[in-house]
Order: sequence, then structure tokens, then C-alpha cells
Amino acid sequence: MPLRAFNFQPRQILVAVIAATAGFGLGAAGWAFAADNHSPSAVVTSANKTAADPHKLVDLPDFTPIVNKYGNAIVKIDDSDTKIVRGGNGADPFPRNSPFYQFFQGFSGANPPQKEKMEALGSGFIISPNGYIVTAGHVVRGMHHIIVTLTNHHAYPAKVVGLSVRYDTALLKIDAHNLPTVELGNSRNLKVGQWLLAIGMPFGFYNTVTQGVVSALNRPLPHDDEYIPFIQSDVPINPGNSGGPIFNMEGQVVGINDQIYTNDGGYMGLSFSIPINTAMRAVHAFEAHKKLHFGWLGVDVQEVTPQMAKALHMKEPVGALVASVSPHEAAAKAGLKPGDVIVTYNHEAIYSVGQLPPLVGDTPPGTTVPMGILHNGKPETLQVTIGTMPSKMRHVEAEKTADIRRLGLRVTTLDQAAQKRLGIHHGVLIESIYPGPAAQMGLTDGMVIQQIDQQMVNSPEQLQQIVRKLPAHTPIPLLVRQGHQSLYVVITLSEH
Repeated sequence: MPLRAFNFQPRQILVAVIAATAGFGLGAAGWAFAADNHSPSAVVTSANKTAADPHKLVDLPDFTPIVNKYGNAIVKIDDSDTKIVRGGNGADPFPRNSPFYQFFQGFSGANPPQKEKMEALGSGFIISPNGYIVTAGHVVRGMHHIIVTLTNHHAYPAKVVGLSVRYDTALLKIDAHNLPTVELGNSRNLKVGQWLLAIGMPFGFYNTVTQGVVSALNRPLPHDDEYIPFIQSDVPINPGNSGGPIFNMEGQVVGINDQIYTNDGGYMGLSFSIPINTAMRAVHAFEAHKKLHFGWLGVDVQEVTPQMAKALHMKEPVGALVASVSPHEAAAKAGLKPGDVIVTYNHEAIYSVGQLPPLVGDTPPGTTVPMGILHNGKPETLQVTIGTMPSKMRHVEAEKTADIRRLGLRVTTLDQAAQKRLGIHHGVLIESIYPGPAAQMGLTDGMVIQQIDQQMVNSPEQLQQIVRKLPAHTPIPLLVRQGHQSLYVVITLSEH
């Protein structure tokens, strides 16, 4: 699976969701949580402690104890199906996701582009001996036949127990026992400058180890990840690392590798991980057979710019400016007004607007928290009883997907943001392509199906119903859209 990457431009990704309604039961012995306070003896020690210079503040760590103890608990996750992608060179013996692919291109001649198969790929880690595995949600979203491979190369089919798109976290289950497990730490204990270790499967290379330091904490990212307070680091991660763990120096998992900042698709020194405390909130919901609920204020907020701070007579451009307050919601009941600036939430300072959503979303509905505001420039403290995010706001969690086997593709609903960006009001998004009529006609994931057989398409279910009734071996007009351009193609369906 390609590692999620962003460059602060609008993403060409529409998030699909599997509702987290299924669950499981785990015994107390199945979890290995660390206490809030670290034990006196750390797993990792200085490689040259006895010869340490007394004038040095720190020594370089030796990571081998972590690798030796927990390396076998890291797994490879891929899809037994393959996607069809455009491009490639028939003479290249390496797949596109191989690190040798580009190298070989210079020696392969000028053969015309053709279709090739590319496997989805990611990492994960075992959290219980009886086969429960945590990974990033985007690693398995869209996979049809998930295969988990251990470091001993034993492969198992896996099922998705639960998946949260807002937390980009998934829980898998394989039919195995007496498996090695990781120890889960407390990501709230992380500090900027601490060492981190990542173990994963970049490009399918088993148990690849990389290291770095915590660069920043509670880092908000744009677009669809507003409920995740990311750990920023300089740990090198590459395609295939997604879903793998990052360890602290006590050998505890404190995060899940999730995405990178890049201009060219490669590692540039900026990596972002989901805090393990955030991810486990989703896992615990799966465990308890419950949906994952998010806290809700009922406000629209925006950044406080230097110009806005000056206009509001603020000394510094900090906080989240309240643009609107929904009536009868938590913020309105507490007395929050448009024009107020939220500067603290539950005793945590709010320096930028991106810090607020993760804090609110992580608060259990019904909890009363103090919220510091500036009202007409004067500081006040409100007591806010947090509500539950309305169902209509959980559009990501409520999206529908459908496998249209006769076409050879999977589609998902087209959300309002995508409709506005593309300038259309109907259609379904192609989430993945596999061998079949759609691949033969050159359709790719990211395209939008607007019509089939001159019938408008508004939902995955509707498309499935229409296709089910269409005749086989008959040319069918299909209207698709890529970017801001629509065109018709002719597709011929197989038998049911």
C-alpha cells in the first residue's frame, strides 16, 4: 500500500469507511499496557556507556534489544488480489513498488506503456497472542482478500474486526495462537527530542529498522485528519511502512506510522504517526462491540491571523476564533458566542485552530470540561458539557462502498467536498480496480462514474442494482469523469 503522503495541497483521496460495529473479547492477559511512569531500567542502553565522556549530555542508544525482543511481532499486510494501473514497461522485470523499478527503466528500451499489476502493501503489529493485529486504516481499506505474513513467512488470511477512518486505525484478526506480541506504551509521556525506532516492511523488505527523534507533538494536519494529534518525527518511513509501529526507548509502541510530507513521493525528513493512545481508543470501541463516538461542541472555528488578532485587540495571534455557534448544542448551552476566541480546552493551551478538534473529539460525550475564552478581549472560563457528534457530521463514518464484480471495481459514495471540487452533483467514486471489464477499458481508481446505460448514478447501491439487470455481451455506454472532464466509454459486461 503506498504510504499516505501530503504536500498541503488538496488531496486526491476520498475517504471510505467501514463502520466499527463488530467487536471481540480479549482477556486481560491479551493486552500489555505500560504504566504511566516508566520503569527505572530502560530496554535501550547506551552503546558506549562505560566509556561515556562525562561532558556529554547524551550518548547514542543501542536499539538491538528492541529489535530482538519485538521484531517478530511485526507483520506484513498485503492483498491477494491485485490492482490494474496504467503505465509501466513490459520489459521491466520488477513491479512498480520495487525499489529497483526506476533503476531498470533506463535499460529496458522504449517499449510502449501497458497495464501492469501492483500489490497493496503495509505493515502491522500483533497485540495479543491469539491473533489480533493493529494497523493503519488506509492500509486495509479497499483490500478484498487481506493476507498477513509473519516474520517466519507463515501467511494467514485476515478479517477486519473494525476500522475507523477518522482515527485511520484498523483491527485485524488471524486464526493463530501463541504469537509474539508488542508492549503498548503511553504516547502522552513522549517528549520532543526523545529517540524513536520504527520497524516495518518498506517495499516488502522484512523487519526493516529505522530510527529518529520526536520532532513535534500534537501536530495537526490539514484535510481529513483533523481528529488525530499526530506525532511528528524524522524517522525514515517509506511505502510499506504504513501501519507499522514506532517504539520508545523502553521498547513500548507509542505510535503507528501513517504518512509523510513530500513533494515528490519520497521521504523528506517529515514523518507523521498516530499516537497509540488515539489508536487504542478506536480498538477499545471494537472490543466493546460499540460504535466510536466523538465529542462535539457545535461550533465553526477559524485561525486567528495577525490581522484578526489586532482587530480583536489581542496581544498574540493564538487560539481558535468562533465563527458560528449551532443553537441548542454544547457550546451554545455553555454561553459561547461568535467572536469569542477559545484559548484553552480542559486546561490545555490552544495556540492554533488545528489543536482543538482532536481534543474535543477525544472527549467522551457527557463529560464537563473547563474552556478558557476571550470574550470582547476579556478572559472568561466556561464549563462545557460535551455533546455527541451528530450522525450527519459523521459522513465519513457513514459512507457506503460496493463491489461491482461484473465491472471489476469497488466504488464508494462521493462526498460533498469532492462534488464541489469536481463541479458535479452525482456519481460514485472508483476506489479500486481489479481484473475485469473496467480495467480492460482503462478505468482507474479516482475516476467518478456518473451514468451507466444512460441512467444517472447517485449511490453504490444504485449502481449495483442497475448493473445487476444489464445484459451480458452487449455494449453499454458509461459516463465517467476524471478531474473536470467527463467522457463516455463503452463497456461490455460478463455473465452474472
